[in-house]
Amino acid sequence: MFFMEFILVLLMMILGARYGGVFFGMVGGLGLAILMFFFKLAPANPPIDVMLIMMSVVLAASTLQAAGGMQFLIKKAEHLLRKHPNHITFMAPLIAWIFTFMAGTGNVLYNVLPVISEVARDAKIRPERPISISVIASQHAVPSSPISAATVAMASLLAPLGVSLFQLLAMVIPSTLIGLAAGAFSVRKMGKELEEDPEYLERVKNNILNDISQQEQNLLAEKKGAKLSVFLFIFGAILVVLLGTFSWMRPDVITASGKIIKVSMTPMIEIVMLVISCVIVMACNVDVNKIISGTVFKAGMMGVVTVFGLAWMSDTLIASNLPFIKSMVKDVVADHPGYFALALFLVSAITHSQGATVGALMPLGIALGIPGTTLAAIFPAVCGYFLIPSTGVLLAGVAFDRTGTTKIGKYAINHSYIRPGLVTTFVAVVSGLTIEKLFF
Repeated sequence: MFFMEFILVLLMMILGARYGGVFFGMVGGLGLAILMFFFKLAPANPPIDVMLIMMSVVLAASTLQAAGGMQFLIKKAEHLLRKHPNHITFMAPLIAWIFTFMAGTGNVLYNVLPVISEVARDAKIRPERPISISVIASQHAVPSSPISAATVAMASLLAPLGVSLFQLLAMVIPSTLIGLAAGAFSVRKMGKELEEDPEYLERVKNNILNDISQQEQNLLAEKKGAKLSVFLFIFGAILVVLLGTFSWMRPDVITASGKIIKVSMTPMIEIVMLVISCVIVMACNVDVNKIISGTVFKAGMMGVVTVFGLAWMSDTLIASNLPFIKSMVKDVVADHPGYFALALFLVSAITHSQGATVGALMPLGIALGIPGTTLAAIFPAVCGYFLIPSTGVLLAGVAFDRTGTTKIGKYAINHSYIRPGLVTTFVAVVSGLTIEKLFF
């Protein structure tokens, strides 16, 4: 029966990929209903803690966007790229990684991609190279960011195993940067040179590539309080890391029974993010209506809905079949964590969400007895959703490259992101496992 139930869950994920977006959460509910009514499985507890953490982080990032903080960061990136155009294949992904690391979401890349494309074209560099690796860099910055929804969810799951947020980041940050360097190196000569590319030459011949207007080149004017919002947001991210690393910083509280306990990291993350959002609104005079109408809020809440349905369905399958699953794969996975990393990679390719992948599979990894440090080391494997190029950022990379060099192939899977994505993810996971072995 387990295999039938597992196939059902897999089919629900595939069905979710067909429609995308919040439908993943909806189809998770459909799968849960079938598991409950037809297979008689008791529903597990919904992932409330993970969802609330994600909501608080999304709210803070959305407030930063409404305050103009993200626009301020993008203007700085444009200045840096135009100052060093010949190194764009290596500088652009680093900027994409830093921005996503600071914002906790890859949506900031939408405004950076046009800049990367035009600077590369002006420097006679094939835009496919910096665009493809920049998109991959943004994806790998998500598990590296202390305030991304995926990372805070991961941290809450690993805390009972004795892995702090600082330890998690100490493995993931260097491993993703090493993977990113390898990915950038792999695309430095990818494809023909720009002025030898037939697609580009055809567009030039037909006068399709007109110079973009000054209005398109200039980013929006900096909002008052934008710099302050960035400072406050970064302060909140640092505070979360400190509270997760040094337990003495978290307050002792008295429960209803009179027992004195230390506040756990789950409510602390939620409280810090809510407080930072509140301070940014008051200090930077933010229009609160713009917070919920921004792209960051919409994408983030979509992730919350996805985790709600998908993780709930997966948890129900795991909880009801845990003894059988342990007996079947425990020894293999414990001895060869690469197999579990592969599972994370494939599920993320289907769900198109690091947070949903964490919610769906990491509890299984914990239940199978995989050490917390090992799960942290292979965390970058959740960045496999470049495999199926149907998400917004991947498609935006193709759209913003007016030279036509960044493309999705005839067979869908042969696209510009495959090489940098596979290289970066593989090297990041191997680097993470190496760091674990050497230092943990």
